[in-house]
Amino acid sequence: MEHIVKILQTEYITHNVKRLKVEKPDNYVFSPGQSTYLAINQPEWKDKKRPFTFTGLNSFNYLEFTIKIYPQFNGVTKKIELLQDGDELILAEPFGSISYKGKGIFIAAGSGITPFMAILRQLYHDQKIKGNILIDVNTTSEDIIYGNELNKMLGTNFFSFLTRENVIGFNEKKLKEDNLKEIVRNFSQFFYVCGPEMFVNDIGILLKKLGAEAEKIVIEK
Repeated sequence: MEHIVKILQTEYITHNVKRLKVEKPDNYVFSPGQSTYLAINQPEWKDKKRPFTFTGLNSFNYLEFTIKIYPQFNGVTKKIELLQDGDELILAEPFGSISYKGKGIFIAAGSGITPFMAILRQLYHDQKIKGNILIDVNTTSEDIIYGNELNKMLGTNFFSFLTRENVIGFNEKKLKEDNLKEIVRNFSQFFYVCGPEMFVNDIGILLKKLGAEAEKIVIEK
């Protein structure tokens, strides 16, 4: 089933990431971590559906999407960048295999943080976030999505790695085996991994090498 919804508000939250707040259809429910297909309700774009993750909560009276813009490609996100309040989107039903199974380690790269936002926000709202850890890998400090909010929710359990920048207060290096062993310690818990395909594959291999159980590594399938 598809729904035509209007954009209520758009704003940049980083130099290349926009947050869209859109109308929420009646009785529309998703699970934190899920995504949907969106298309722009314009003749030349309505058949170009792309998956985007819900980053808000079900309790919100609107739907929230956090979308990285790729202006170098003449694609959907470049067009989304130009959309304004009142423009329409075509919204599909929720889907996705990332969901919260229990306390563990969230490992994200870049916009891979988006499926974890609704999960972490819900845990924080329910006062159940304690014991969860987030390892967030980005290129520079300007690329961190929702950094202040994540720091507020997780405190010392929020670890930020920057791969191309030397900034005081951040880990200025790539995420490696030694870093995981230092942060994680217990590899029998759940691991939630999201990011570029190569990143997800590499982290999955590394986690298994360090003792993580394959069935406890949660990724989008």
